[in-house]
Amino acid sequence: MTILRTRELTKDYQARVLHGIDLAIEPGQFVTIMGPSGSGKSTLLHLLSGMDTPTSGQVFLGDDELTALGEADLTDLRLRRLGFVFQEPHLLRTLTLRDNIVLPGFLADDEPREAVVARADALLERLSITELADRDVTQASGGQLQRIGICRALINTPEVIFGDEPTGALNSSTAAQILDIFGEVNQDGTTIVLVTHDPQVAVRGDRVVMLVDGRIAEDVDLGQYAPEDRTERLQQVSALMATRGI
Repeated sequence: MTILRTRELTKDYQARVLHGIDLAIEPGQFVTIMGPSGSGKSTLLHLLSGMDTPTSGQVFLGDDELTALGEADLTDLRLRRLGFVFQEPHLLRTLTLRDNIVLPGFLADDEPREAVVARADALLERLSITELADRDVTQASGGQLQRIGICRALINTPEVIFGDEPTGALNSSTAAQILDIFGEVNQDGTTIVLVTHDPQVAVRGDRVVMLVDGRIAEDVDLGQYAPEDRTERLQQVSALMATRGI
């Protein structure tokens, strides 16, 4: 049983960006997508998450074909079953940080608002940022805002979390803390798919998919991450990147 699957996926802009991508991701995997600039990494992420539509081919989330859904149904599916963390958290400045977290839960309208707020507070506590709840966007650091973004992504208990360079704007210490959080979320059973150019990020996943010129050039199983294996995994990922001229 796969949680995400593509079949002969292509995407054209002025030229073809993705060429017949066949990819299957199992529930609970932590997959990183790497590749040179312009290789189609973010394009593939956008298609997997239903944020963009392919030129041809299919994308499945479980048994549901995303590429067959209308915009309203696709928006509803993204809200309830998927979570998104970007390089910048894109929080609403007119809301408190807690209100930014609960907004997707209120929009889903699947349970009482009190339950959504309680879950938001539990996420804030879990990520050690309870004191930020009533602050606004200007009163938190970049790392704190990214933690808020992760809370928001988790509020509707998604099946898959997508990240596009989620640590790209953070210093190395803060990035490591954010990656620890992703690891904990993954251990809870949530599937994670991250786009990154950074081998320090890629070693945290259990699988690296390497894109080159819009095609899957490598698909490497790293196994479950353990801190004591970090150096060996970093060497493996760095060698993989060097082989592909990255």
